[in-house]
Amino acid sequence: MNSETQPQSDEEEERYVLRLFIIGASLNSMRAVANLKEICEKYIKDNYSLEIVDVHQEKSIAAKEQLIALPMLIKLSPSPERRLIGDMSDTPKVLKGLGISQM
Repeated sequence: MNSETQPQSDEEEERYVLRLFIIGASLNSMRAVANLKEICEKYIKDNYSLEIVDVHQEKSIAAKEQLIALPMLIKLSPSPERRLIGDMSDTPKVLKGLGISQM
């Protein structure tokens, strides 16, 4: 019978921890923020945390993360870590990069 309940730890493991690096209020940065928020709300609603880092305001973080292009999304969790570059407008590519199957 399929009456088993999933332990809460499985739910925690699946939580997405995302960090989006942007450059101020540039057009590409604003697109990336809007597109990523839309994707997250549609596909992983209530199961993610998103930190937006403006590299103009936090230059030390940008150097530490070895950013090669912006905007850049880093998926910190669940493993493996992934990095996506661009305005996040290609939803299937973003989903694949995050390891999310389209339903």
